[in-house]
Amino acid sequence: MSIQTLEKFLPDNCVSHLKKWFAGHSIHITITRDRKSKLGDYRKKRDGSHEITINSTLHPELFFFVFTHELAHLLAFEKYGRRIAPHGNEWKHTFRIMLLESIDVYSKELQSIIIRFSRSPKANFMASPELVKYFHFEKNDDDGVYVESIKKGENFIYRNQKYVLEGLIKKNYLCMNLETGRKYSFRPLARVQNCS
Repeated sequence: MSIQTLEKFLPDNCVSHLKKWFAGHSIHITITRDRKSKLGDYRKKRDGSHEITINSTLHPELFFFVFTHELAHLLAFEKYGRRIAPHGNEWKHTFRIMLLESIDVYSKELQSIIIRFSRSPKANFMASPELVKYFHFEKNDDDGVYVESIKKGENFIYRNQKYVLEGLIKKNYLCMNLETGRKYSFRPLARVQNCS
């Protein structure tokens, strides 16, 4: 896929960054349907080429952010070798530099979030509450709330199951399924239906 074909998914002013990052690399890019388990991924193929997949339904700025994340894998592996950890220090350093190089692509409001995120890039987009809230990733068009807004002892519904919030454990919330009695850890930005 050419950069020109990609442009309909991307924000303005990012092509120069992509051309610089793409230089000298053979990359097969696949735009996929919406996947719940991941926003994008990177693989080095046996023939030495690279494959990146990205969800087609992402907002242009998020599409570029995810694309940058996946390209950081390629560039980190090429620079430091295949034995580095996929989301280790080498990848974090590479991703940080790429985010800051391309900061002008993002809207003013998002730039400050990206700068804070770049201090210690996370492997998973969902691990950044600021980014999740900015992109309204958890489909805020429903009448749900974030689990972090539920109070201890209150009930809520998640995927047609009723839970009670028991408390905070580290950064997540410990909740008990009222039907089975099993306990689960919920991320603060999980979308749930408040039924209290």
